[in-house]
Amino acid sequence: MPHDVERFNRRVIEEFRANGGRVGGMFADTPLLLLTTTGARSGTPRTNPAVYARDGARLLVFASNAGAPANPGWYHNLLAASRSFVEIGDGSGGVDRFPVTAEPLHGEERDAQYRAQCERDPAFIAYQEDTPRTIPVVALTRLTVDAPARHRAIADHLVRVHGELRRELAAVREEVEQHPSGLPARPPAPLGRQLTRHCLTLCGALHEHHTNEDGAFSRLEGQYPELAPAIARLRDEHKVVARALTELETLLTTPDAAVDLTAELDRLTADLEEHFAYEEEQLLPSLYGTGG
Repeated sequence: MPHDVERFNRRVIEEFRANGGRVGGMFADTPLLLLTTTGARSGTPRTNPAVYARDGARLLVFASNAGAPANPGWYHNLLAASRSFVEIGDGSGGVDRFPVTAEPLHGEERDAQYRAQCERDPAFIAYQEDTPRTIPVVALTRLTVDAPARHRAIADHLVRVHGELRRELAAVREEVEQHPSGLPARPPAPLGRQLTRHCLTLCGALHEHHTNEDGAFSRLEGQYPELAPAIARLRDEHKVVARALTELETLLTTPDAAVDLTAELDRLTADLEEHFAYEEEQLLPSLYGTGG
């Protein structure tokens, strides 16, 4: 995204959040929401303002990209993700934020909704005229806590994050394996930086993952009382994992020649894999609706 567009979007986002979903300038009289998607390749959350229209319980967004030849980046990330987030003014000076699923409209339904948007805002006529592509219309549906789609989205997210964390831990392990005798007390600068980067990424991602899970666990316990013993164990394991990651981070940033780093990584890998496997075994059947 060009830097001037980034700066413009950042100003709109800040104004939106500070004013309960209302902004001035070119969007002063335009229904606007903030759409946060996760980069399909980068894994980085990205927030973009988007014009929307209501269709019953659904929110419709239009991937016009101001008539540019290609769809906006958020469109591809929106369809690739199991869930994204919307922020919208709540009508009382605040901003409501909630998860959504996305469904692109097709055929007559898409055409009818796009025509209706052109009637509401003639700028969308020009956008379609300026590009050879058919501008997509996407329906966003709010996920409620008890919705089956919400449970599947949580399960998909858990599986994806576990995969990412496993790969990141493997990357740390691979760097260490390049030094069969273990990490020296003062590792070469490039190796030290790379290990530190991998470790900080792993530690930060796991902390965020477990923080989000701990909040979701309370809701899951209410809906699936039979999961209470497993969730209690997982909460305790989160604390153990946090301590182990803190020790690993200290070891990588201020290495101790007397410590066998390979053995420490093997221990952490085994503990995390046991934790992930137990979490998946206990939670996924209920979230996917396949439990007994």
